Amino acid sequence: MALFELTLVLLLIAVALTAVSRRLEIPYPSLLALAGVGIAFVPGAPTIEIDPELALALFIAPVLLDAAYDTSLRDLKRYRLSLVALALGAVVFTTVVVAFVGWKMAGLPIAAAIALGAIVAPPDAVAASAVLGQFKVPHRITAILQGESLLNDATALLIYRIAVSAAIGSVMLKDAVPVILLSTVGSVVAGYLFGRFSLLTLTRIEDAASSTVVQFAGTFGVWILADRLGLSAIITIVVYAITIARRAPRRMSARRRVSTYSVWESAVFVLNVLAFVLMGLQARSIVGRLSGEGQGDAFLFAAAVLAVVIVARLVWVVSYVAIMRWLARFDSEDKRQDAPTFRGAVLVGWCGMRGLVTLVVAIALPAGFPGRDPIVLAAFAVVLGTLVLQGMSLKPLLRILNFDPDRTVDNEVAQARVAIMQAALNVLSGKTSTAAAAVREQYTAQRTIAENPDDAQAATEYDRLRLYAIHSQRNALEELRRNGTIGDEAYHRLEEEIDWSELAASPAGRFQPLTT
Repeated sequence: MALFELTLVLLLIAVALTAVSRRLEIPYPSLLALAGVGIAFVPGAPTIEIDPELALALFIAPVLLDAAYDTSLRDLKRYRLSLVALALGAVVFTTVVVAFVGWKMAGLPIAAAIALGAIVAPPDAVAASAVLGQFKVPHRITAILQGESLLNDATALLIYRIAVSAAIGSVMLKDAVPVILLSTVGSVVAGYLFGRFSLLTLTRIEDAASSTVVQFAGTFGVWILADRLGLSAIITIVVYAITIARRAPRRMSARRRVSTYSVWESAVFVLNVLAFVLMGLQARSIVGRLSGEGQGDAFLFAAAVLAVVIVARLVWVVSYVAIMRWLARFDSEDKRQDAPTFRGAVLVGWCGMRGLVTLVVAIALPAGFPGRDPIVLAAFAVVLGTLVLQGMSLKPLLRILNFDPDRTVDNEVAQARVAIMQAALNVLSGKTSTAAAAVREQYTAQRTIAENPDDAQAATEYDRLRLYAIHSQRNALEELRRNGTIGDEAYHRLEEEIDWSELAASPAGRFQPLTT
């Protein structure tokens, strides 16, 4: 009961902290991390242990699906070289460097040191995105950070799984390569098949609440099944989510979609809060077990890991950009202009805040794991340190870097809005009724407004004739994303506008074919 009460209190505190973070223009996870640490000093706070497998499934599966659902395949393809360098290269580099420090400084076994490196290697873009959006930094940077945040989890947790298995003696490190290859290929195939099957199920459910419940159950079910089959649950969930995201919007009603998005956003927020609650409770018990000289050494080791994690990312990103700029000297003028900049490298390097994944994976270490207490304490220090040091200094850094405001997504939204307004006018051109004339007049006005991105606003739709036009808009929007004219961020912003128009026009929130 004490844990439940404590969680309720922290949830309310978290809501207040999000309001404070918006006013101060700092990432809300930074304040949440400080609140989580404060729990360690609450008198009478309970000591709890959570099953490692439960922790991974409960926290990671829905958060990964939420992130993967919003990932743009267009941007993944466009920035694939940078994403490989970060999601694979930076994770491996950080893992190796941290593992070396853990082996030399803390005397951890090699496998346990690698597990520590994998735990602290993947950054989380959630903390950075809240601040970056306010400054409209170059779209290239935000797209790379979001794509990296999704893909680096798969890389890090694959290394983590193998290292943990090696540490407890269930697999040898020399056998890791075939395991990785088999797991990767099998997970991609399984994720796609699970996604297709899920689409068949979801399209047959009309009730919004039932649809949301099935989505949550399906997400956890895919994770558990992939894990039981010996696949990478992370890769499986990512492919599963992307498969659904590309096809589900045209197969779900607006009411179900709006309801689902709202529920998932709230669920991810609650999971973040619960993870920081567990962080505080775990830190309290670990500090209690470490006493005397051992406690000082553990804190020194944790601080060293934090410093290494920050420096390793900066070194890797700046080195990568330096190499790319050197290679760009041999390209055409256009390609040289598209080369990454050192200002961008500094920002990407500094946006290395660790978050939910690092927290949960650290908590998920088995109870008898070699060096578990110093590893978990170091992971908590990395999360807290990066969120506070990097998260709270991100706004001043952006002012110093002084990027020109980027309007890439705004321009895509304006361009697509004009196209979907024209699609509605085209489908109504053959209608001669007074109602059709009124609707055409409204869409013409909306298109005129949309041609000016600064004044573009979506109009509210309210009758069945407009639903007919909205259906054509959806088709046009799908085509714009399919042919690469717009990315997923612009797509989802416009999709939400159309959803709300459809809900306002029909209590059923669903398109009904108009008979002629």
